[in-house]
Amino acid sequence: MAVRHHRPARRGLTGAVSALALLALAGCGGTPSAGPALGEKHDSPSASPTPTPAVSITSNVKRDATDVRVNRMVELSATDGTFRNVLVHSLKGEKVPGGLNAAQTRWTATSRLEPGKKYVVQAVAEDSEGMTKTFSSRFSTANLSLDEQTYPSISPLDGSTVGVGMPIMIHFDVPVADRKNFQKHMKVTSSAGQKGRFYWIDDQNVHYRPPHYWKPGSTISVDVAVNSVSAGNGIYGQEDRKVSFTVGRSMVSKVNTQTDQMKVFRDGKLLRTIPITTGQQPKFTTRSGIKVIVEKFRHKRMNSETIGIDPNSADGYDLDDVEYAMRVTYSGEFVHAAPWSVASQGHANVSHGCTGMSTDNAAWLYDQSIPGDVVEYTGTSKQMTLTNGYGDWNLSWSSWEKGSAL
Repeated sequence: MAVRHHRPARRGLTGAVSALALLALAGCGGTPSAGPALGEKHDSPSASPTPTPAVSITSNVKRDATDVRVNRMVELSATDGTFRNVLVHSLKGEKVPGGLNAAQTRWTATSRLEPGKKYVVQAVAEDSEGMTKTFSSRFSTANLSLDEQTYPSISPLDGSTVGVGMPIMIHFDVPVADRKNFQKHMKVTSSAGQKGRFYWIDDQNVHYRPPHYWKPGSTISVDVAVNSVSAGNGIYGQEDRKVSFTVGRSMVSKVNTQTDQMKVFRDGKLLRTIPITTGQQPKFTTRSGIKVIVEKFRHKRMNSETIGIDPNSADGYDLDDVEYAMRVTYSGEFVHAAPWSVASQGHANVSHGCTGMSTDNAAWLYDQSIPGDVVEYTGTSKQMTLTNGYGDWNLSWSSWEKGSAL
């Protein structure tokens, strides 16, 4: 029987060796990655996220807010960063002034808003990495009628020269309920360093004076910064006002109603002693106290009807052309020329309350005098009052201080 050869066993050995070789290769160098199958998609590498600034900006007025009150002081704050720029303005380009704190993390307006306007807020802030963030918003303020705003009128007028007794008088055309809040925004300064206080006559009138007459030659500045400040009861200040005036030389006249003499002093020096006549007592007694020249008239018609006396009665009068008349009370007391009473001047009181003197003396005094000059009266029991003219100096300083809202 013949012997048969088995070739398939040889082929099997060869296949085993080949498999081991592949494993060996796999153990040394790793299996090469196979290419993608047809139609298979690769995932693309993910993009890096955009860095976000750490700083954030907030405002105390909401975006698109309407009817914002005009007394709002706009404020912006930066957290985790500092401001590079802040701009607040109306649509017409009217800039709202303001400033940053020392750390540059807060911007605060230094001016209030105007009624019935639209505003734009724009700001840029930067974090510690130098990355910036912008902020923008718009808002509108509430509209106000004239009846909801109060306007301050100030006397003396800007640029005027007045006597040492002139008080500062501020009149508001709509009443101020919150006097304290308004007074916080009113300031008076003197170049001579004199200090004074405000005194509220009523809700529409507030006056200011120092303890003693103003110092001659000084400059007085009045700053009523009440624009958009709340006056209470839904009323706001209409406008800021500033006035500056000069105090002239000291001119003080002293009237003694018992000796019927007026002594006129300029800068403390006696210039002239003038014989005068004052009000007939007791019917027309002239008031004692400190009076101030309110206004001057080269010619003045005087009619007794203005002080409640029938001009056709025994005590009445109607004088067409009284010369060199200077008002010292609202109730009708003047210093003026009275040629009809020269015989009584220096001896007797025969007037209806005015201070009369010769025409020559009246002309001289008129030329020497300006509004705000002082005329001090003594000798009668009838006293000058606070509001009958510029009667401010008739209150003691302690009483005056009590009239302040602060």
